Amino acid sequence: MNRPSTSPTEAADMTGAPWYSVSNASEVASPALLLYPDRIEENLRHMRTLVGGNAARLRPHVKTHKLAPVIALKRAQGITKFKCSTIAECEMVAGAGGEDVLLAYPLTGPNIRRFLELQRAVPGTRFRAVADDPATVHELSAAATAQHAGIALLIDLNVGMNRTGIPAGDEALALIAEIRRLPGLRWEGLHAYDGHLAIADVTARARQWASALGPVWRLRDRLQDAGHPAPLIVGGGTPTLPFFAGLPEVECGAGTPVLWDFGQPLHNPDLDFLHAAVLLTRVVSRPLPGRLCLDLGHKAVASEMQPPRVRIFGLEDATFVGHSEEHLVIETPRAAEFPVGHIFYALPRHVCPTVALQSEVAVVRDGRVTESWPVTARARRITV
Repeated sequence: MNRPSTSPTEAADMTGAPWYSVSNASEVASPALLLYPDRIEENLRHMRTLVGGNAARLRPHVKTHKLAPVIALKRAQGITKFKCSTIAECEMVAGAGGEDVLLAYPLTGPNIRRFLELQRAVPGTRFRAVADDPATVHELSAAATAQHAGIALLIDLNVGMNRTGIPAGDEALALIAEIRRLPGLRWEGLHAYDGHLAIADVTARARQWASALGPVWRLRDRLQDAGHPAPLIVGGGTPTLPFFAGLPEVECGAGTPVLWDFGQPLHNPDLDFLHAAVLLTRVVSRPLPGRLCLDLGHKAVASEMQPPRVRIFGLEDATFVGHSEEHLVIETPRAAEFPVGHIFYALPRHVCPTVALQSEVAVVRDGRVTESWPVTARARRITV
């Protein structure tokens, strides 16, 4: 498959229709999120190319899509490692045959028991978790030993995100020593997420990345100098994928490239992925001259970003004047051209939480919606 431009005005397909349009749109209830498996597959191939063709270097975050069929597409590309934020995501991956799962979110409270239950329920999948707190490490040890189980842990390092993790220095070394001392636990590596490094200037972003990750490499060297084996290192999100991709000892955790959106290229003009998730929406009212109301409210598209939260194909210059639970109100001098019921297609600004708002997605093959996929892991609990 050729890699066309990923701008909002991407070329039409061979029939002359825009690549994103569906011939049976009249059968699709709106608002709907459309997914394009051929484009997902191309994005996965491109991710693999970035890491030198070695799919073992990829551990893409599944929070972007939360879909078992996308796990199947990844596995078909040789990707066997996955990163998750919730136990439900871990269960979804394991149920889809995922071989190696990292829960990159602190385990506390009942989630410790749930994690152990999931390990026991799916013995064919290798699970790991992260830790950054000594007291929690003791809780994990007690829970694991009580169930005659084990938990493999990566130390969660704070490299400037200031959200979770501990500094990559003496504190991390002390926690590793404690994990190695406690029964039921196994220290296996380091996790470093740098999602705060999201500026468009590639040179400046590279400098920031080198500064932020320097302590991680020094910690790795100290561990090896002390006689520890080379640790597993899981690094980065999408903005720093181009930098981690060149480090053969690191597994890359970027997830957004699988679906892409219009927000990510604002931070990553250096990456070239295909849009593979599009919202289908209809005009539901024309309340004033020059104004349209679309059925694309907060409950259909992620609203944590500042407007515009979508980029509408063919109305890229529209002004966004109101956004509420079920309504998106826009202004355009072309409003009279579009009757109530007119279908628009739009790119979400942030695709990950947009997917999480959907109970199902519509799957587009050869220009038609052919099936739907349930967004299984949008739930906080599946079975465990």
